[in-house]
Amino acid sequence: MGQTLTEKILSDHLVEGDLTPGEEIGIEIDQVLMQDTTGTMVWLQFEALDLDEAQTELAAQYCDHQTYQFDFKNTDDHRFLRSAAGTYGAHFSRPGNGICHNVHKENFAAPGKTLLGSDSHTPTPGGLGQLAIGAGGLDIAVAMGGGAYYVEMPEVVNVRLEGELPEWSSAKDVILEMLRRETVKGGVGKVFEYTGPGAESLSVPERTTITNMGTELGATSSLFETDEKTKDYLERQGRGDEYIELTADEDAEYADEIVIDLSDLEPLIACPSMPDKVVPVREVAGEKVEQVLVGSCTNGGYEDILPAAKMFKGREVAKHLEMIVAPGSKQAGEILARQGWTAEMMAAGVNVSEATCGPCIGIGHVPASDSISLRTFNRNFEGRSGIEDDNVYLCSPQVAAAAALKGEIIDPRDLADELGDLDAPGVELPEKYDGSKTDLIYAEDAIDDELIKGPNIGEVPLQDPLGSNISGETLLKMEDNITTDHIIPATSDILKFRSNIERLSDFTLSRVDETFAQRAKDAGTGVLVAGENYGQGSSREHAAMCPMYLGIEAVLAQSFARIHKANLFNFGIVPLAIDEETYEKIEQGDDVEIVDDVAEAVESGQEEFTIRVNDDWEATANLHASERERRILTAGGKLPLTKQQAEGGAAPADD
Repeated sequence: MGQTLTEKILSDHLVEGDLTPGEEIGIEIDQVLMQDTTGTMVWLQFEALDLDEAQTELAAQYCDHQTYQFDFKNTDDHRFLRSAAGTYGAHFSRPGNGICHNVHKENFAAPGKTLLGSDSHTPTPGGLGQLAIGAGGLDIAVAMGGGAYYVEMPEVVNVRLEGELPEWSSAKDVILEMLRRETVKGGVGKVFEYTGPGAESLSVPERTTITNMGTELGATSSLFETDEKTKDYLERQGRGDEYIELTADEDAEYADEIVIDLSDLEPLIACPSMPDKVVPVREVAGEKVEQVLVGSCTNGGYEDILPAAKMFKGREVAKHLEMIVAPGSKQAGEILARQGWTAEMMAAGVNVSEATCGPCIGIGHVPASDSISLRTFNRNFEGRSGIEDDNVYLCSPQVAAAAALKGEIIDPRDLADELGDLDAPGVELPEKYDGSKTDLIYAEDAIDDELIKGPNIGEVPLQDPLGSNISGETLLKMEDNITTDHIIPATSDILKFRSNIERLSDFTLSRVDETFAQRAKDAGTGVLVAGENYGQGSSREHAAMCPMYLGIEAVLAQSFARIHKANLFNFGIVPLAIDEETYEKIEQGDDVEIVDDVAEAVESGQEEFTIRVNDDWEATANLHASERERRILTAGGKLPLTKQQAEGGAAPADD
């Protein structure tokens, strides 16, 4: 039997297990990337593991989220990250150089390689044949130290693309169509492989838009086969020698198949406040818009901004709205500027911003109250934009530009008919990606050889080994689809404490209940209860670390998002699955006790646990965990376990 592309790359990197869906495998990691809001903790954990040098083929540290440096805490973090990169042998991308996924795609992503990143949108370079996975920071630290990365072998689903995109439809509409069909939970435990003649018609930047937002499906990763367009893209980047041909075998077997005829796609839009609330643009046309943003790691490339720039040429944006373009990388911005497109956009009334993640996570360009914001981003979770009760829509750059010109949501096809002289801009790559590399400090050119820690950079908190008893109050009961933005918000007033867990923990779950952190401190211990897909969204391990710091010992949920569940294991919090009946019956404030001897049960491989509520009724909860994950829980988390193994002479790979 032939292999899928995913299976081929995993086979080449397999160090433990076999490629049976649902079974845990360990794989070798070629490359790692960190960004500034997760990277500080990665390097602090790397230091805590007493590791001397990055062991992966390549390690890259980017500063892209908190680039505006509102106070010394942000600047100290960036200085610390520069010093860590220099001390341990990583490349360093300075603040303002661009978003990690865009800069990595331009400079380092390579077909056939594995990439692990401390950001959930790490799968972006799947568009050029790299198997890339987002993970928590501690997993990155261990992999960078030479250890294997462990993940459940995903099912591989073939997304067969037929036809070609019509005028005014885009790659963004492909992934929005996937979200419309599959929902934000449809990709959990899966890798989506895009094949067929429709896939061949897409350029690499279009493909990476799709693989980037595969994260919103909950997918482990997304992949395209390599071809002449992959080779052409790498050659334009000056990296043609890194091209290799990668395809699935003709007789490869997939777990499922999804067929999308690109020629049937029309401009789509995701309504507030979830990426899967997708409808045709014409269904919401006429809604007044006060803010439009083109950018982010999804649609911030040269190829994304140029269509909007062409639409703005010789025209003006509506007077009542603010139009912002934020390039995904300085390279993209530089090329647009040299070609004169930046001036054209400015003349049209566009505000050109820094190459940063900022607005996507509520740092800068926060929408006005009671207003609609149209964005080409990947997430529109409620409150993520920096204001509660926001109204954020997700769309393509063409739809965004059309709205900016009209002042309201409009299908660009209808705007073209209305104006009479507006041509579909299409997709165009530059002859050469010739932006400067000034802001990329390569490992061999490092300027630091020791860590520089400011006063806001704290210690890595450690959990005690798992005890025999877990009991406490249900401190919070939550609904479905609680995101990591709910657990630890990413706004500027909070994000600056990412290196200081003691202070950051004060904001834990504040967007669900602002009294939670203080109640947890007062209680000293407790449990959380949630519905389905708990922890979806970002890879931020702080969403597990802060609850652990506040004394949370277990989370009872109907289901967990992949990365967050791994992070719960990594920080010694027991993730127990409960059924809908149990979820409905438990109330906030109820006393919950796990009847079993927890440490012994976890260590012995027990799957079913009895929970007793208010000494009144009992139910069954399930622990779905590998033998390795059980060892992690028993030790109190991955860091204490890895340190124990290192002290005993075992390499991190044995974790």
